[in-house]
Amino acid sequence: MAATCVYCHGRKGKRSCPALNGLICSTCCGENRLTKIACPADCPYLEAGTDYQRQRVGELFRQDRRRVYREIFEIGGERAAGLFNLIEIVCFSYFHNKPSGLDGEVVAALEFIRRLLSPIHFPAPTVPAFSQYLHKEFKAFLEKEKVDLEQAQQAVDLALTLVNEFSGTGLRSNRFLTGLIGCLTMDHPDVAAHLKKQDTDQPRIVLAGEGDIATAAKEQALREKSRIVIPGAHAHDHEHHGHKH
Repeated sequence: MAATCVYCHGRKGKRSCPALNGLICSTCCGENRLTKIACPADCPYLEAGTDYQRQRVGELFRQDRRRVYREIFEIGGERAAGLFNLIEIVCFSYFHNKPSGLDGEVVAALEFIRRLLSPIHFPAPTVPAFSQYLHKEFKAFLEKEKVDLEQAQQAVDLALTLVNEFSGTGLRSNRFLTGLIGCLTMDHPDVAAHLKKQDTDQPRIVLAGEGDIATAAKEQALREKSRIVIPGAHAHDHEHHGHKH
């Protein structure tokens, strides 16, 4: 007798699901992967629908992202929000064409930066590539924008909490990266298109024209503020108007 789906317990299970340790039907797999099932990044069924999954998970990620922006603006206003946006941009730039990228790499990089921001820290014997990459951009932004170190620590802490909570408990999850890339691609297509043209081996990420990443992040933060942060603002009301019914 054929095994039933480990998710719906109704249809026949035809695909091996590493997240649920059993056979899952194609319907449950397609409808719930990454959104309700903590799929590992190396699951073969994720590859075929990467863009579709990014869109679906990005829609879920959008709400958490807005909440974090509101919290960061309360901490340090535009500069702190620009710092968080920098983290988003660097993650997108580095991982948008690396489907094998893991949320654990982002967590490791943020924890590395958090240790460096602490008054007492010990140098790590080895630093992963993405940690070096994010730290280089992070340090340049801090120096140029004169961000308060305590506010920078708080921004990194909020980013860490977001990644850990959205990613879930899977050691090989990429749910955060999937959601982030999908959300930015849908909500900021021009920025996403520019970032996709850049080479992450270059020492700096350059957006359109002569603006560097710090300027782009600050402008992005201003857009986020006008659109989602200030309670009662017309732009904020307009954005949510379409979701009331």
